[in-house]
Amino acid sequence: MSAFNFIMAAAAAAAETKEHGAEKGSGVFPPLDSSTFSSQLFWLAVTFGLLLFLLSKVFLPRLGGILEHRSNQIADDLDSAARMQREAEHAEKSYEQALSDARAKAHNVAETTRASINAEIEAEMQKADEEATRQMDVAEGKIKALRAKALSNVDDIAADTAKTLVESLFSGKIAAATATKAVKAQG
Repeated sequence: MSAFNFIMAAAAAAAETKEHGAEKGSGVFPPLDSSTFSSQLFWLAVTFGLLLFLLSKVFLPRLGGILEHRSNQIADDLDSAARMQREAEHAEKSYEQALSDARAKAHNVAETTRASINAEIEAEMQKADEEATRQMDVAEGKIKALRAKALSNVDDIAADTAKTLVESLFSGKIAAATATKAVKAQG
């Protein structure tokens, strides 16, 4: 059913109710009263024109401005986010480089310190070895001197012992020179 047929059916129904509803009021539903169609069409044209004017001159430009502003804001935000991401990546690379440099520097310092400590320990060990060798040489010299002294006394002690033994065994006196000569002849 078309709109025109619908309106005509409504007008007919209104006319019918006008006949039956005369006692209740004016009778016809005012928008469907055919006597007011020309004024209704006039006001429809005026309202439509006014709405068209307001849409084209006020509402649509504002809406376009809002959409353009939002579009620009979104583009700016995306650019800002991309810039911040690049800055963050650059900062991360700088941080990683600084961390790597610090680790390398710490490793170099540790190696240098370890090398210097090892050199000091080696020098101290060499000094201690030299001191120990010197002390051993001194001690060996003392031992040789004591041994030589002891060995020189051994001949005298052996001669004394031999003299005492011979005198005890044979009840006679023997000269110290003879006992010394006999010990040297045996040794």
